Amino acid sequence: MSLELSGGGHWLVGVLAAVHGGSLVLAAPGSFLKRKSLERAALVLFLAAFAINTWIMAGRWIEAGRPPFKTLYETLLFYPWCVGLVTLVLIGLHRLHVLLAFASGVSVIGLVYALTHPDVEIIHLPPALQSGWFVPHVVTYFVSYAALFASCVLALLSLAIPVFGKGEARSNEHANLVRRFESHANGAVMFGFSALTLGLVLGAVWGKYAWGDYWSWDPKENWALVTWLAYLVYLHLEMVRGWRGRRAMVLLVAAFAAVVFTYLGMSLLPTSSDSLHVYQ
Repeated sequence: MSLELSGGGHWLVGVLAAVHGGSLVLAAPGSFLKRKSLERAALVLFLAAFAINTWIMAGRWIEAGRPPFKTLYETLLFYPWCVGLVTLVLIGLHRLHVLLAFASGVSVIGLVYALTHPDVEIIHLPPALQSGWFVPHVVTYFVSYAALFASCVLALLSLAIPVFGKGEARSNEHANLVRRFESHANGAVMFGFSALTLGLVLGAVWGKYAWGDYWSWDPKENWALVTWLAYLVYLHLEMVRGWRGRRAMVLLVAAFAAVVFTYLGMSLLPTSSDSLHVYQ
């Protein structure tokens, strides 16, 4: 199997973006207007998108002759796959269909950017990245980013719901929904933080084997630590009386901003050119 994704032959990525777009169009009214038929149709399209995404990643792996996690373009194909996986698990476990619209939305944004900024050629891995630690480290981190995205969405929904509470009956209904979203947001953080911790440890061990040090104070490493500490603060304060509920959800949204910067903002730093971890 060979997919000509580099250069202009990545038409299948456009198909993937379109399918996610269709899922978004159906999922938004399906979830927020409680139209089950639209919700089910959106889920079917989302499953189709996940299958297409899997095919693309497998083809890219074969075409490149290496794990397809080296460039920004490749990670913009891989992150929607991770978001899709986490979303499908949460739907299966907790019936959180409300995540569909947001998962498809963030996938469309990333895929459209990938379409307009494709890799010109296949980039080979430098010797330091030709390691058995490469795949588990990257996969663990991106799965954690996907779980933390889900937690951020659930936190935002829990913060937004009270705005729409009108009347006593609806206020009670919304209060129950807020508690549900807060509970699932916290559960997603617990999983995401565990994966984030594992990714940090795997990266440190890999660094020891590749460069002789567990920590080299690389800009990406430093921001990965900032992100880890942000969620550690959340998990601590979430157990403190007075910080549970709305305050904790605000902190959760702020913590995800550190994830976004760690993933996409490193190139803005003046020292980014010295980093092996910055996606170009």
